Amino acid sequence: MVRTSGLLRSGGVVAVPSETVYGLAANALSAEAVAGIFRAKGRPAGNPLIVHVATAAMARACAACWPPLAERLAGTFWPGPLTLVVPKSTAVPDVVTAGGPTVALRWPSHPLFQAVIRECGFPLAAPSANPSDQLSPTTAEHVVAGLGARIPLIIDAGPCAVGIESTVVDVTGTQPRLLRPGILSAPQIAEAAGVPLADDDGRGSGPLRSPGQLARHYCPRAALEVWDWTDDLDLTARLRSSGIDREHLFVLTHSRIPRDSMPAQVSFIPEDPEAFARALYGYLHECDALGARRIIVERLPAGPEWDGPRDRLLRASSRIG
Repeated sequence: MVRTSGLLRSGGVVAVPSETVYGLAANALSAEAVAGIFRAKGRPAGNPLIVHVATAAMARACAACWPPLAERLAGTFWPGPLTLVVPKSTAVPDVVTAGGPTVALRWPSHPLFQAVIRECGFPLAAPSANPSDQLSPTTAEHVVAGLGARIPLIIDAGPCAVGIESTVVDVTGTQPRLLRPGILSAPQIAEAAGVPLADDDGRGSGPLRSPGQLARHYCPRAALEVWDWTDDLDLTARLRSSGIDREHLFVLTHSRIPRDSMPAQVSFIPEDPEAFARALYGYLHECDALGARRIIVERLPAGPEWDGPRDRLLRASSRIG
């Protein structure tokens, strides 16, 4: 812990675990330190960062004001996988928010991440600890594979419990706006807020208010496609007509398990949104490590509880068929 806090106090970056994914952390109140995140990841300057806090007072110090919606949602879901977008305090450098007037704040539930923040005494900006646009890491090994040569320290605390990035909600208006779905669903947010969610995501011509809003993101090296098929014969026919090289084909399914239709690696995740989210990035990292050239993922069920995993597959995919 002493080495970790020392690196962060001196303006360095450190990969730290959270309950969602591993993050690449730096002092959120130092523009120079935050610039190190962008350099290490190759992240575009227009993509804002989430600021992580470990106390309510620390969160309020990063905000110009604390809206009633923020109070209700933070009281229900913090610490946890929820990020709140609020008006930005002048203490937060513009580089953190892509020059915008708002800041995205989260109080993670991971005890080690909390301990690092408290030991430092300042909030930490921490996007996912991977090269920009690539798969987020859910183990320290994933961080090593992506950024190991670029950063001085990676803290290993085992696999992440949630497995996908946090739900992001803009609370600067009278209704909450869902900017990025996560494991917390829209109905859960609306119930805790006491008002319906806004019908739009508030996107305009100004700076992005949240990470995770770029059209292509969370991508494995292999081409990923989302398909629906009725049985083995249907899947075989689709593969034949597509001309896919089956030797380097990997399939991820949750209900219709291919058995004898093709010489491909098949992985199964139970039809449960939390289990699927927890396992998704690990499976995609494994595909990359084993040399997959094409990944076919079975289309996910309907329902708001699946919105987080569905969003990640949409942004990672080259085709929805």
